[in-house]
Amino acid sequence: MTEQQGNNSGEDRPGPYQGVFGSAGASPSPGSPGSQPPGSPPYGDPRSSYGDFPGAYGGAFGTTPPQYARPPKQVTIASAISLGLGALCLLLAGMAFTSAGERIAEIVTGSKDAQGLVVAVILGCAAAYIIPAVYLRKRHAWSRYTLIAIAALGIVGGLMQLPNGILGLAIHGTLLFLMLQQPTKLWFHHR
Repeated sequence: MTEQQGNNSGEDRPGPYQGVFGSAGASPSPGSPGSQPPGSPPYGDPRSSYGDFPGAYGGAFGTTPPQYARPPKQVTIASAISLGLGALCLLLAGMAFTSAGERIAEIVTGSKDAQGLVVAVILGCAAAYIIPAVYLRKRHAWSRYTLIAIAALGIVGGLMQLPNGILGLAIHGTLLFLMLQQPTKLWFHHR
């Protein structure tokens, strides 16, 4: 067996570092002059078998791994639920300006004269759902904590209204469950 055949047999074996030390496409002697094409990274192909992101250590020092580039499905679903609840609050506030406003105020407060107060509270609730939902997908940690607090308040409210509050209890329980999932936590902690 000649020296050339020995090097070729080493090149055909797949290695953990694409383009370096015996993987296909590498030059016979990695340390020799001209062993890497001009402009190539010093530690081999940046798209290593350890991930599809640049860096000799697979993104451990500052680059965002691809699994954290987009929000996980738990964040997307929680954001949609929160936006939906905010939209329902806006719809209820709009209905409070119609002839049903007195009846809504009477149901909520017990007085027909509290229509303005009811609209203000409902608009505040709408903002409490919509603003964190928007910033949740932008990866702001405060929005996650705000939605956890809102979900906890919704669960308490649902428990106090049983059996009529079962839907609110289920929705807020789902929101809390989604915010406490491991992919959600990791997405907010790997910035």
